[in-house]
Amino acid sequence: MTPLHDIDACVFDAYGTLFDFNSAASAARDELGEDWQRLSELWRLKQLQYTWLRGLAEHHADFWQVTGDALDFALATLNIERPGLRARLMNLYLQLSTYPEVPAMLQELKQRGIKLAILSNGNPPMLAAVVSNSGLEGVFDAVLSVEEVGVYKPHPLVYGLAAQRLAITPSRICFLSSNGWDAYSAKAFGFRVIWCNRFGQAPERIPATPDGEIDNLGALPALLEQA
Repeated sequence: MTPLHDIDACVFDAYGTLFDFNSAASAARDELGEDWQRLSELWRLKQLQYTWLRGLAEHHADFWQVTGDALDFALATLNIERPGLRARLMNLYLQLSTYPEVPAMLQELKQRGIKLAILSNGNPPMLAAVVSNSGLEGVFDAVLSVEEVGVYKPHPLVYGLAAQRLAITPSRICFLSSNGWDAYSAKAFGFRVIWCNRFGQAPERIPATPDGEIDNLGALPALLEQA
């Protein structure tokens, strides 16, 4: 892809982009066995579905409740019933690992003077926990939660929150997400967007195509040309 010019800030989705949502179920493989991957995938799918359904129905609940409801659905669907497992998995969700390339990538961008932010469905305590657990305190200029606007992505109010809080026009913000629907929606809002397509997803059939696509965030610094 062609490098992007005139970028003042990079705004990252959290789950699946910076933090590996599979690492929660993976850490409980001693109990889940071969079911861990199936559980993780269903948990994540239902988690996202519930954000969209709640948004459309105007029945907002914070991401901690949504995450717990999605986990309950996944456990019931797979007929997994073990005392204490739900609580263990929810706690592990607060300790998600970063993807391997993330710390060095963030450090390089920070050294360049590029502002860094997270823009996530996660509520503030959830985001504070994963940032702290990953040793990334002090790295971000802002950690932004949809709870400030009371609606989930891909509502334009969410993307507008980043531009407002960073005081940077959207066209000078590079948005990164591993979720195709998120990347395309952020582009439709007006951000410059690089889709971190970690999972080899097909292109979305919704308005506005991202400016570029990478398969991990290690490729990002080379794509942001310095003035």
